[in-house]
Amino acid sequence: MEEAKKKEGLDVELLDLRDYPLPMYDEPNSPSHLHGKYSNEVAIKWVKKIGEGDAYIIIAPEYNHGYPAVLKNAMDYPYFEWNKKPAGFVAYGSVGGARSVEQLRQVAIELQMAPISKAVHIQGVSQVFDENGKPKDDNLNKKAESFLEELLWWANALKNARV
Repeated sequence: MEEAKKKEGLDVELLDLRDYPLPMYDEPNSPSHLHGKYSNEVAIKWVKKIGEGDAYIIIAPEYNHGYPAVLKNAMDYPYFEWNKKPAGFVAYGSVGGARSVEQLRQVAIELQMAPISKAVHIQGVSQVFDENGKPKDDNLNKKAESFLEELLWWANALKNARV
């Protein structure tokens, strides 16, 4: 988050799923057929918030070769709001969260997003960050810089194309 805030051209906002306690998807139809008419107030708030963004950085752990159900549920509620926008992934866990990123890219494609090729993979969080959450060396910041450059390029390109 701190690295993204430093990047010129990015206006960054953290969305924590704990602030959006969505029920497991329980609408009678697919989000692509609801056209924003959700029965749950939290879902309405979440979908509106997702619609405001031009690009997304999705941060996910890897548990048992996959990402958490709460993240899949949050991705399932919006549909049109994700369309034609880039997504980048930061993951941590076994093999740096690579398997969760692989699965998330498939979901992003189905949501008509543009998952970027670069990702930030963190293996051994306690070895990479100090007790204050700061990277122990500059390698992670270099990866983040390259990642953010690509995400920003796609965000600008797709924003212009959506106009």
